[in-house]
Amino acid sequence: MPSLKALTSVEAPVLLVVTQPDRRSGRGKKLSAPPVKVLAESAGIPVYQPQRIRERQVVEHIRSYGAECAVVVAYGQLLPQAFLDLFALGAINVHGSLLPAYRGAAPLQRCLLAGENRTGISIMLLDAGMDTGPVLSQQELLLADDETFGRLYDRMAGIGAELLLRTLRDWKAGRVVPVAQDDSVATDAPPILKGEGRLQWHEPAWRIVNTIRAFDPLPGAYGFFQGQRVKFFQAALLPWKGEGRSGEIVGGMERGLVVLGGDGQGLVVGELQLEGQRRLPAAEFLRGHVMPAGSLLE
Repeated sequence: MPSLKALTSVEAPVLLVVTQPDRRSGRGKKLSAPPVKVLAESAGIPVYQPQRIRERQVVEHIRSYGAECAVVVAYGQLLPQAFLDLFALGAINVHGSLLPAYRGAAPLQRCLLAGENRTGISIMLLDAGMDTGPVLSQQELLLADDETFGRLYDRMAGIGAELLLRTLRDWKAGRVVPVAQDDSVATDAPPILKGEGRLQWHEPAWRIVNTIRAFDPLPGAYGFFQGQRVKFFQAALLPWKGEGRSGEIVGGMERGLVVLGGDGQGLVVGELQLEGQRRLPAAEFLRGHVMPAGSLLE
């Protein structure tokens, strides 16, 4: 969305927007259009929504528009070589890492899970590999100790859109030299698997905090208390260790619920959400749900 907004704001000649088909969502399973489709239609840009972009007739339809460059942002399907070959200036991708680090579908979550203190955005030319093409430009971002996936995504979306515009201008003008990636130092960012958000209280506190940050706001890191599924948000490390058990609730403080990690270090959780209910600040949550000191999270 931000990348398309940026392109339309400078009146770039966007000939066609290709996005996923409308999907049914929500409790009523109403058919909903992708946000990028809504934006494109409001700007008077044609929209194409093929089920599978690899089909020959789909590639031929896109060819008919005569575009000299494709901009690819979180499309969600592998692009065939026949598609990549359509464009004189190539297919340019906005990727959420400093390539060759974190190639793959989940670079933001993976860098937060690893506890990185910096990441960035890469504008690259797509090739047949998974984020292996040459890099046109990069911009580094420092990560705060309380950085969450949601905040990082919003920051990257805006900065990435600006970097995309600058890079497209320079690339078209011949002022950019593509830089090949060093495969020997590449790391992967595979898709997030179901169950990865389940908190393991025997792990060190820093890892628990990183898991909570990486899945905030969606899908939400979770555990169980007295058989009830609870999601945890806004976590931070505390500068002390205790003598209790892994996942033991120490009590509450102004910042939230205090719990021990598997290494005895304390961590604080600022917001909680019981399954089927809304997300609440810890103090408000604890007024309605008793979680006494000494009890265990599972």
